[in-house]
Amino acid sequence: MQPLFSDTERERLRAAVEAAEGNTAGEIVPFILNRSGPYDVAIWRGAAGAAVTVLGVALIVMQVYDGWGLSWLYASWGSTLLTLIAGTLGAGLVAISPPLQRWLAGRALIEETVHRRAMQAFVEEEVFDTRDRTGILIFISLFEHHIEVLGDTGINQHVQPEAWVSIVEHLREAIRDDRLADGLVQAIDECGQLLARRGIGVQEDDPNELSDRVRVRRREERDAE
Repeated sequence: MQPLFSDTERERLRAAVEAAEGNTAGEIVPFILNRSGPYDVAIWRGAAGAAVTVLGVALIVMQVYDGWGLSWLYASWGSTLLTLIAGTLGAGLVAISPPLQRWLAGRALIEETVHRRAMQAFVEEEVFDTRDRTGILIFISLFEHHIEVLGDTGINQHVQPEAWVSIVEHLREAIRDDRLADGLVQAIDECGQLLARRGIGVQEDDPNELSDRVRVRRREERDAE
């Protein structure tokens, strides 16, 4: 599998974290996941939708068609087989189509799933484990096209959730333009600038408590690269 970042891009990201943390007590953790959930409900909805649609069309045909060519459709086995085939094809289509999966899963489920996985990553990467509770997680879930920025208690005392909105939007635009590395470097820099403006300055004895490297994960795996 092609790595998400080249070695050069990884070094750029590490350097961006180091530079941002050089002016603030924040500890920034970039975290990228291929997808946050399986969304089996979307597969079932696709199967049911296709089956109901095809069955509805079949019923209409049965009402208006007077010929003898579709006699099998009037048999119970015929309509059952047609429904099963339609359901199977519908499920298969959704399984290979990320846009359909996202649409059928629904925004509410996706947001809940990504947020839950972001909180899990916050714990897994020990973002909470800093002296002044100044860890920040930049969480990107690629399949869902969803981004969250989570700050620890030492950050949230100074930075309200809405303050991250512009950073998230800039990063989303960069990803949309296929500039993930550039967008993430910019987001890290903007996080550092925001913290500096909010008075979360670097301390003389402030150690580098969390690794500066970018974390890339696959669902159900500890490390993808």
